[in-house]
Amino acid sequence: MTQTGPMTAMSKEMQDCVEACMSCHTLCEETMSSCLQMGGQAQMQIMRALMDCSEMTRMCADMMMRRSPMSAEMCALCAKACDMCAEACMAMPDDPQMMRCAEACRRCAQMCRTMAGATM
Repeated sequence: MTQTGPMTAMSKEMQDCVEACMSCHTLCEETMSSCLQMGGQAQMQIMRALMDCSEMTRMCADMMMRRSPMSAEMCALCAKACDMCAEACMAMPDDPQMMRCAEACRRCAQMCRTMAGATM
């Protein structure tokens, strides 16, 4: 399979960032499911943060993979969504699923901030 056009190989940093985004996306989706089972009003705020983060991380990974000229800006926004989601998940420190999600969000935010500062 030959590549056409001037597509250069993704940098290791970008590959790592795409992977962090996808793993964060997956964890947000799993955590939403767990949140829905719990029910309750407090979960609504967390659900919103999870939904935003899930969408942003998936879109961010897609944009990096297709070398979108908006990737850097998207990474900056994605980092913000991940920070907000990590913060929301921290509201339930006794829930292991929430803590796993918060950790994935923090890691993704850090990598996205790095990518946002880099020239893609």
